[in-house]
Amino acid sequence: MKKKASVVIGVILILALVGILNSKYSLKENEYGLVKQFGKVVDVKYEAGLYFKTPFIQSIERLPKEDQLYDLASSDVITSDKKSMIADCYVIWRISEPLKYYQTLKSNSNAESRIDVNVYNAMKDVISSIKQEEVIQGKDGTLSAMIMKKLEENSMERYGIEIPTVEMKLLDLPTDNKSAVYARMISEREKISAQYMAEGESEAQQVKNDVDYQVRVILSEAERDSKTIIAEGEAEYMRILQEAYGNPKRKEFYEFLRGLEATKNSLPGGSMLIIDEEYPIVDNLKLPKESKMTTPEADIITE
Repeated sequence: MKKKASVVIGVILILALVGILNSKYSLKENEYGLVKQFGKVVDVKYEAGLYFKTPFIQSIERLPKEDQLYDLASSDVITSDKKSMIADCYVIWRISEPLKYYQTLKSNSNAESRIDVNVYNAMKDVISSIKQEEVIQGKDGTLSAMIMKKLEENSMERYGIEIPTVEMKLLDLPTDNKSAVYARMISEREKISAQYMAEGESEAQQVKNDVDYQVRVILSEAERDSKTIIAEGEAEYMRILQEAYGNPKRKEFYEFLRGLEATKNSLPGGSMLIIDEEYPIVDNLKLPKESKMTTPEADIITE
């Protein structure tokens, strides 16, 4: 009897030890814990730490808490102008509500399958609503933002999933379409370039016309001013002559000076002029003895 009692006690101790070990579990920082009882989730653990459960009745399902990467397969999409393109993108996703995730999807494979369908549909809807040129220009991030906005309309929250990031990894043209598309793009850029050149030439011609007009105005004003100055000079000249010839004492002297100037201008430099005294020009080179010029200028000439 003692032997049987010892065996029973030993078995009980072993079962108690196993039960204690089975009731204890721990969660890491990157894990959620689902406590299941007979296949049904009865508790959700969100924080890392040491926990206890009912041994042999309850079990633990661990789900990843960190961000996960899913790379979609490249696929053909059609733009609004009926041009085919090849699109390839990847998704960053995470489990936000572990209970809802487990109830709707159960596993990562099912989650990625659902993500694949939703992201592809959003990408297809966005690209099919814009032209090929806009798709190409959207590679700077605009296209990804449009896909994210489309995903928000068909939220993944009902699956307990969040998708913070969708990025285009590849956005290209089918090989047989590239040459035609590039040729069309080059042609369009050449048209734009020609338009800019024409506008530039038009503006340059306008500037030239403005400058030419200003030059003509300046020349006209300068010519007008020069004529005014010449007229004023001639008027002053005539006034001086009138004043000179109006004075009998000065008239003879000025006639003499004009004769000298005329004689000088008729001779080349360094020449000698030999003429008869009776020649009228001689009168310009001497003063008559009976000259009555009494001006200071006449005194200088006489000396």
